[in-house]
Amino acid sequence: MASWVVSECGLRPLPRIYPRPRTGISSTVTSQLKFRALPLCKNGKAPSLWVSGGSRGREWGLKVSAPLMVGSVDEEFREGEAINGVSELGLGEGDGDGGFDPGAPPPFRLAEIRAAIPKHCWMKDPWRSMSYVVRDVAVVFGLAAAAAYFNHWAVWPLYWFAQGTMFWALFVLGHDCGHGSFSSNPKLNSVVGHLLHSSILVPYHGWRISHRTHHQNHGHVENDESWHPLSEKIYRSLDTATRTLRFTLPFPMLAYPLYLWGRSPGKTGSHFDPNSNLFIPNERKDVITSTVCWSAMAALLVCLSFVMGPVQMLKLYGIPYWIFVMWLDLVTYLHHHGHEEKLPWYRGKEWSYLRGGLTTIDRDYGVINNIHHDIGTHVIHHLFPQIPHYHLVEATKAAKPVLGKYYREPKKSGPLPFHLLGSLIRSMKQDHYVSDTGDVVYYQKDPQLPGSQKSE
Repeated sequence: MASWVVSECGLRPLPRIYPRPRTGISSTVTSQLKFRALPLCKNGKAPSLWVSGGSRGREWGLKVSAPLMVGSVDEEFREGEAINGVSELGLGEGDGDGGFDPGAPPPFRLAEIRAAIPKHCWMKDPWRSMSYVVRDVAVVFGLAAAAAYFNHWAVWPLYWFAQGTMFWALFVLGHDCGHGSFSSNPKLNSVVGHLLHSSILVPYHGWRISHRTHHQNHGHVENDESWHPLSEKIYRSLDTATRTLRFTLPFPMLAYPLYLWGRSPGKTGSHFDPNSNLFIPNERKDVITSTVCWSAMAALLVCLSFVMGPVQMLKLYGIPYWIFVMWLDLVTYLHHHGHEEKLPWYRGKEWSYLRGGLTTIDRDYGVINNIHHDIGTHVIHHLFPQIPHYHLVEATKAAKPVLGKYYREPKKSGPLPFHLLGSLIRSMKQDHYVSDTGDVVYYQKDPQLPGSQKSE
């Protein structure tokens, strides 16, 4: 909501960006007024008071609060000065009215978005969900049989891309099981999730729990779990080789197995270790179950390598697995990075579940949209992960009038989403770290990093 200065100097809006990190208070009251003395006017008259209105917050199913924020002002922002990775001139650039600040609290609540989504979009149909599993598993086995039958050099590259994409589709269905959007039956979700994820070497419960942490803390610099930004201190502490590899393609697109074993820089623990700080004590049995299932699949692959030969297994399973990893890393990265407009990350009292979720990005993947179950409709999925994937497109269309400029229309794709490679490359050259201080921060780039895009 807008804040205005009321003084003998006149009535004028407060600046949108502040030279120091904003602070605020949390409240469950519908609105609150905060009075603070202003500096002397230029004409030397005595200071008056300024009044700031706040937006309401409320608890949602994930029990994450959306705090009311009242900003403090010490001095006006100097035009063009960069603060925490963004300048005043950079905000609203390319926007029709030139005044939209993506880091400002939205004028709507989570409940208003929820109310705009048709009721049937929340309904889970286990039979429909299982039909997608049957379809995808049939395609996986059909592709493998066809590739083994033809066994020709011209066929194998096509098979690797197609099968790797189908492995990614299986992952998305298992991902829905983890969210509970597959069905309302926890046992069915667990069984199907274990079968799908174990088949592609993902520890179901270990990943499910860390992914839940990601959703509950999306957009938070320190507490987010997946592809969260490095603070400048952590970034500078990395050795040169690690820092370079992290932002040099294709290496970041091969990071998922390493993440499962050791998480991201600045975090410790493993998705396979029941004693990891990723998990609480009553989740340890689930983690052990998933690790056993993962180990059983790994043992099966070793046995098949002896039966069929390691080269044949590499062609049938090994290379498609790495194509799947690249799909996973590409999609999950670009849902939180690479937009043409700088998007904020939050800390402290500036963060809320709603504001963090609004920094996610929808993407269009062309014909792949249907294959990977519309995972590109990511904003509504992040805010309401219990909506089944087959209702996400309709739910997003219904919510857009409420979201307004906080929804960023994805660039239309051709049959294959080659345009996203440009977004990925640009982000790798620009999005390196965020400031160690400040509650609303933006990515900054390291001009000394090899391949970094130089400042203009």
